[in-house]
Amino acid sequence: MIVRPAKLEDTQALTLILNEIIEIGGTTAYETPLEHEYFVAILNDPDPKTFIHVVEEAGQVIAVQWMEAYAPPEDHIGGIATFAKPGLTQRGVGSLLFKTTLQASRDAGYVLLNATIRADNASGLAYYSKVGFQDFDVIPAVALKDGTPMDRVRKRFTL
Repeated sequence: MIVRPAKLEDTQALTLILNEIIEIGGTTAYETPLEHEYFVAILNDPDPKTFIHVVEEAGQVIAVQWMEAYAPPEDHIGGIATFAKPGLTQRGVGSLLFKTTLQASRDAGYVLLNATIRADNASGLAYYSKVGFQDFDVIPAVALKDGTPMDRVRKRFTL
């Protein structure tokens, strides 16, 4: 497995991974399938604080992690998102990605990293805790598309 910066030709693979997770349901705040233009826009963002890394295995993208800065004046805070192809979440791909993202975040001048995770996403909550994020806030009862209230747990990593 290798970690590398995402390229424009990866956008279809990234979209497939995220849309498969959305279709399964229950582990992401995204509830509507995305188009690959979503990732094209992130990759074309000229802000050096915006970046995407992927894990590739046998020529296939199997996981993605991206960082985007909050709007000024909070642009010292990065919002992180991590997704792995279903079935691969226990293979260490997230930890492998985070090592690269952590260095890139330091290089970009971030002070804090923020992850916002659905309260029913046990694997996401465990992952971010495992790599060193600490709980700092809960956004209560955010309505899902079907109206179900779901808390969002906010975790922070101080650089």
